[in-house]
Amino acid sequence: MAGSIFRQFFSPATRRPLLAALPHPSPQPLRTFTTTAARATTLNQILAGARKGKKARHAISPALSKIQAPALKGVCLRVGVVKPKKPNSGERKTARVRLSSGSVVTAYIPGEGHNIQQHSVVLVRGGRTQDCPGVRYHLVRGALDLGGVANRANSRSKYGTKKPKTATVG
Repeated sequence: MAGSIFRQFFSPATRRPLLAALPHPSPQPLRTFTTTAARATTLNQILAGARKGKKARHAISPALSKIQAPALKGVCLRVGVVKPKKPNSGERKTARVRLSSGSVVTAYIPGEGHNIQQHSVVLVRGGRTQDCPGVRYHLVRGALDLGGVANRANSRSKYGTKKPKTATVG
């Protein structure tokens, strides 16, 4: 039974009318997977500029990545405020810092309140502030002259605050 059906569909005599009755396939069928390798680029394609190199990635904190340092000591030149980009509003506290490597950068002062002023010695780490253009560094709270955030209860390690002492009864 199966053999007769097979012969009926694939015999040379019946192949033409059967294929004519089938709907025509699209000129280029969509292939999701292929086992053949992609063809190599020809010399003419290379000369025409087919191969384009990947664009180099830039460092988020270039002053630190140049010398492969996680953080650098620096001296504050000026302390001020920056207005953030739209749609945010407020005043972001920043400091202009001359690093020990000699470069001058703008760094963000995280947390509420700070005690630094001109000539304060601070520790600068990488990490940009998203809503402040040109601010690519953060100051480390609780290191060198920059004190920790007062009365901080959560995320204390980020803001240089020690664990509060609990009162003992008795």
